[in-house]
Amino acid sequence: MATEPDPKQHEERVTTSLRREQSDPPLILRGGKVNPDAIRIAYERAADTGEFDDSDGLGRVSFVLQRDLKTRLDKYLTSRIAFMSRSQLQRLIGEGGVTVNGDRCRAATKLRAGDEVTVAVPPPPSTDVLPQKIPIEVLYEDEHLIVLNKPKDIIVHPARTEKSGTLINALAWHFRHDSDTGGELSPVGKQETRPGVVHRLDRNTTGCIVFAKTEHAHWKLGSQFEHRKVDKRYLAVVQGWPEEDGFVIDLPIGPHPSKEKGYREKQVVRRDDFGKPSVTICRVREHYRDHARAVGDQQFALVELELKTGRTHQIRVHLSHEGLPIVGDDMYAGRPFSFESNAPSAAEAADSDPTSAALAAVSTQALHAGLLAFEHPETGDAMVFCAPPPGDMRALIEHLRAQECEPMHVDSTVPLARFGL
Repeated sequence: MATEPDPKQHEERVTTSLRREQSDPPLILRGGKVNPDAIRIAYERAADTGEFDDSDGLGRVSFVLQRDLKTRLDKYLTSRIAFMSRSQLQRLIGEGGVTVNGDRCRAATKLRAGDEVTVAVPPPPSTDVLPQKIPIEVLYEDEHLIVLNKPKDIIVHPARTEKSGTLINALAWHFRHDSDTGGELSPVGKQETRPGVVHRLDRNTTGCIVFAKTEHAHWKLGSQFEHRKVDKRYLAVVQGWPEEDGFVIDLPIGPHPSKEKGYREKQVVRRDDFGKPSVTICRVREHYRDHARAVGDQQFALVELELKTGRTHQIRVHLSHEGLPIVGDDMYAGRPFSFESNAPSAAEAADSDPTSAALAAVSTQALHAGLLAFEHPETGDAMVFCAPPPGDMRALIEHLRAQECEPMHVDSTVPLARFGL
């Protein structure tokens, strides 16, 4: 069994049955996670030589606990073998692929000091990203980074259930075929199929997003996000009128306690150990009243949000908790909005009758990352990027402005003209 020092040596000692060489990458990454690249190289070597230390053809990794963790086996392994999902690990445990002190065990087995956990680790999935010709709008690109105006209905990077059709796939094509500066995404995060990803936007949230093309740029940009040196401004159309023109939402956010289908992806305000500090500054830009709608559903507002933290679904959860759900955000109590729009699409603009109207609808969250400002990771120059909201959100704002609109004047906001409004 090959033994390597572990960065979390006070918690465990790690060994593996896979044959390794001195030039191989480390078995354990910083933070105690098993390195999928090291496992993949060992499997490739075994395939080339036809040699395996184990009769079933699976390499094994063993963890000897140096202290009492008092945690479930499946939860512990999820924190160590990140390229396997919890359900995959639970299945492996059920099939006898995991032992504790040489004995078969259950997913709920509690771990104590001195326990030896041995896992038959399968080969990690490939981290290669398939280039796909997907339209993207590039706001800026150089040899260090690239900034996009993200469209709706696309996720940032491959996930367990979606391996293609992401911005990462689109960027792989862009660098190979369309980029003037070439290059590729930073290798940081590659083992989790998220190379170059510095921050994320939800599937249906649009707007400014930056990716790193070099490892140095990635760490520098990541440090700016971590230390809140990045200015991120979002626009949202919400249901209702905020009681104050400018206010701070300082509420911890964590996963929804229910694991039932439909709740697993949701986040909620949590004031327990699972809630993480989350701060959003909300500034009201315009009040609207649509008298044609039912009483109780006539008030809407355009708000500008400034993030001080970057939790999953942060803006959506905070606004919904304040009784101001985002239009179209059905996950967090927002309702779709249908209206007649006189704004034709770009493709129809030349031939359309300017007096004609078409039924339009906003059925996903009217939330847009309108401004992103940071310091260039190499030159130190101030970089500021603005992007206009997508067509359906702009049409919604114009429709509401045509009903009854009261502009609000709040300090420290971005001129709406910079967003094309």
